[in-house]
Amino acid sequence: MTGWRLGWAVVPERLVRSVECLAQNVYISPPTLSQHAAVAAFGCVDELEGHVARYRRNRDILLDLLPGAGFGKLAPADGAFFIYADIADRTDDSQAFCTRLLNETGVALTPGVDFDPLRGHHTVRISFAGAEAEMVEAARRLKAWRG
Repeated sequence: MTGWRLGWAVVPERLVRSVECLAQNVYISPPTLSQHAAVAAFGCVDELEGHVARYRRNRDILLDLLPGAGFGKLAPADGAFFIYADIADRTDDSQAFCTRLLNETGVALTPGVDFDPLRGHHTVRISFAGAEAEMVEAARRLKAWRG
């Protein structure tokens, strides 16, 4: 349900009304269909835990293999299914770097400038939400690439 922007906040009781007022300025309401789908998803705990385990394995695979592919400076990946890598030693243009990488290897990374216009020229975001075999293959291609 990525992109559906459904969720909740856990805040101290004294801040509930303030956060509610702030949230009303950010969004009106997610569509009814999305809300019903979210409620159904909460009943799929075993499936959801399976995804969490897969993400953990994929993260560990990439954290192990990326340094050997020249991505040695990695940010901790604790909250989502992305790893941020510092590529300042390879380029000062993450967008051009990602375009060239995709064209030459078929591996898609996201330029850091999409998330940080000031320092993102030296970073890339790497998703580990795919299949385990895809992580291994992507790391293999990155290691073989001499970009």
